[in-house]
Amino acid sequence: MMAADSRVPLADECVLHDLLERHGREKPGATFAVLEDRQNLTYGDMLRLVRETAAGLQALGVRQGDHVLSWLPNGLDALRVWFALNYIGAVYMPLNTEYRGQLLEHAIGLSDAKLIIAHGALAPRLDGISRATLDKAVFIGGADISEYQLSGVVVHGPEALRAPAESLLPPSRPIEPWDTQTIILTSGTTGPSKAVLSSYAHLYALCGPSSWQYAGENDRFMINLPMFHVGGTSCVYAMLIRGASIAMVEGFSTETFWSTIRRTETTVVGLMGAMTPFLAKAPPSPDDRNHGLRVAVIIPLIGDVGAFAERFGVEVYTVYNMTEISTPLISDRNPLVPGTCGRPRAGVQVRIVDENDCEVADGDIGELILRTDAPWAMNHGYYKNPEATAAAWRNGWFHTGDAFRRDADGNFFFVDRRKDAIRRRGENMSSFEIESEVATHADIKEVAVVAVPSEFGEDEVLAVVVPVAGRTIDPGELIAFLSARMTRFMIPRYIRIVNELPRTPTQKIQKHLLRTEGVTAHTFDREAAGIMLRRERL
Repeated sequence: MMAADSRVPLADECVLHDLLERHGREKPGATFAVLEDRQNLTYGDMLRLVRETAAGLQALGVRQGDHVLSWLPNGLDALRVWFALNYIGAVYMPLNTEYRGQLLEHAIGLSDAKLIIAHGALAPRLDGISRATLDKAVFIGGADISEYQLSGVVVHGPEALRAPAESLLPPSRPIEPWDTQTIILTSGTTGPSKAVLSSYAHLYALCGPSSWQYAGENDRFMINLPMFHVGGTSCVYAMLIRGASIAMVEGFSTETFWSTIRRTETTVVGLMGAMTPFLAKAPPSPDDRNHGLRVAVIIPLIGDVGAFAERFGVEVYTVYNMTEISTPLISDRNPLVPGTCGRPRAGVQVRIVDENDCEVADGDIGELILRTDAPWAMNHGYYKNPEATAAAWRNGWFHTGDAFRRDADGNFFFVDRRKDAIRRRGENMSSFEIESEVATHADIKEVAVVAVPSEFGEDEVLAVVVPVAGRTIDPGELIAFLSARMTRFMIPRYIRIVNELPRTPTQKIQKHLLRTEGVTAHTFDREAAGIMLRRERL
C-alpha cells in the first residue's frame, strides 16, 4: 500500500478544467475515449469539443456554481456535457434515465437547476409534473422536438450546446479542489433519493492513485455502468486523472463482453453484481484468454476467484465503496479469503460499531463508519437535507448504513445493508450470505433473498432465483443442496423462479419490489411440501 497522503490535492491533479487543459497541452494526440460507434477521441479532440460546449452553456446563461441537470444515456453527449459544465465551474447533476413521475419531479425539485440537458426521447416525461425552477431545456437526439412545448420552459435543440470557443469566458474565480463538482443522487430503491455533494478532491480520493492502485496511465477502463452512477463517473475520472483512456459502451452483455474487450483494447474493467457469475457460468471457449484485459475489479467478491482469474488470465481485485465515500477498503491482488472486501487503505480510518458508536469485537457484526486523514476526501453532505447529513456524520464519523464484521487478520466482510437484514425465529441472518450460497448451485444464474412476513411473527426467507439458460430448477433438490452447505435456519422456506430480477439501471436489484410481491401463487413453500428441517440434537 502507498503511504497516506493527508494533503488536499493540487488543482492540476484533481480539478477537471486543469486536468483537461494539461493533458490537451501535453498529449493532444493520445486517445482519451473509444466510443460505442468506434469513434476515437484524442485529448486534443476532447478539449476542443468541451470548450465549444462550455461556450454554448455560457450563452445559455450557465455560470460558475450553477447546478445543471444532465439526463442523457452513456455516450459522447453525456461525456461532453459533464466535462463542459465542470470546465466553467458549474455543478454536474446527472439524472437516472429511468426516472419518471414522482421520482423525476423529486429530483428536479431537489436540484435548484434552471437548465436541463436531456435526450429528446425523454422530453414527454417532463409533461404533467412540477418542473420547479427549470426555465430552459436543451434536447439532444431522439425525435424532432422543434415543435415541443413546455409551459414556462424555453426549449432549445442540440445546436444550443455549440458556440465558438473564442467566446468562452474564464471562471469568475479559480476552480478549487474543495468546490462542488457533482451532485449524484443515491439509488432511492427504498425511499426518496438523497443528493450527495462531492468535491473535486473527493472524486480524486475515491479513484486516484492512493485508492485505485491497480490502474495506470497506460490502461483503458471499460465504462459499462451509467454515468449518473458513481460507478460510471469514477471510472471515467480515474482515467482522466492518470491521463489514460476509457472505452464507453452502452451496457454489460455476457454474449458480447469479450469481443468488446478485444475490439476496444480494454485493459481494466469493473464487474458489478451478477456480471461475474454470468461470465463464469458461460460455456468455456478457446477465446477465454484471447484478450488484453489485465485487471477485473469484482464487486462483491463472490464465487471461485482463483478459478475466474485462472480461466480468463486476469488479475482480480475487490473494493468497497459507495457514492458518499472514497474506496476505504481494497483487497490484495487475487485475494484468497472468500467474500472479503479487503482491508483499509492508507489515509482512511475504519471502525465497526454498535448502535452507540462503540467498537465491537472481531467477529461481531456492527455498522461500518469512516473518516479520512485528508480534508474533502469524502462527501460534504446531502444537498437540502441537513437532517440526513447530521445523522450520517454524527460523532465526526460517516455512517455507511452497512453491516460489517472483521476477522482476527484484519479482513473486512460485508454482511448486509442494515435494512436488508432478516430475523427468523430469534436468529439474525444476512441476505447477502444466503445469496452467496444459493448462487453456487450450477443451475442458478442469479438470486435475490428478501424477508417476507411469517405467520409466527418476525420473518421468513424468500429466495427469488433465475435459472441458467436452458436449465430448470427443482426447488426440492435445491433445498437438499443447501441443507449440506448452510445453517438450518438460513435455508429459504420460499423459492420463487423468475426469468429476470428487477434492477435499476445501475444494476442494483430492486429488493423492495420483491418484498412487495412477496409469496405469490407460484412460489414454492418447502413446509407446505412437507420438507421440514429439524435441529440436530447433540
